[in-house]
Amino acid sequence: MTDKKTFTVIIGDNAYTKERPYTMLRFAYTALLEGHKVHIFLVEDGIFVGKKGQNPSTYDNVGKWMKDVIEEGANVKACGVCMKARGMSEEELIDGIEKTTMNGLLEMVVDADTVLSN
Repeated sequence: MTDKKTFTVIIGDNAYTKERPYTMLRFAYTALLEGHKVHIFLVEDGIFVGKKGQNPSTYDNVGKWMKDVIEEGANVKACGVCMKARGMSEEELIDGIEKTTMNGLLEMVVDADTVLSN
C-alpha cells in the first residue's frame, strides 16, 4: 500500500477577488512536490485563474502558480460551459489546461482520494 494520494482541487473563485485560488494552488504545488497526484478543475469564475497574460500589480501572480503546477504534473481542466458564459475562448487558457465538461470533473472526483473545493 502506498501513502501517496490523489487530490482533486476545485477552484470556483476568481483569481484576485479572494485568496482561496492562490491557497489552493499552493496546496496543489506542495502536494505535487511530495509525490502526490493532483487534478485541478476550474469552474465558475475560477476559469480566470487559468487565463493567459496575468500581470497583477498588488497580488502574487496565480497564473505563474498555475504554470508551475502544470509543469509539476497537475492535470488541469476548465469548465467549457463556464467559459462560454463568461466569453472566454480556449486560446485564452494557459497552455496545458484542457477545456472540458462536467464529465471531466466527474472523472477527477471518481479518481480522487480527497476532493478540496473553495
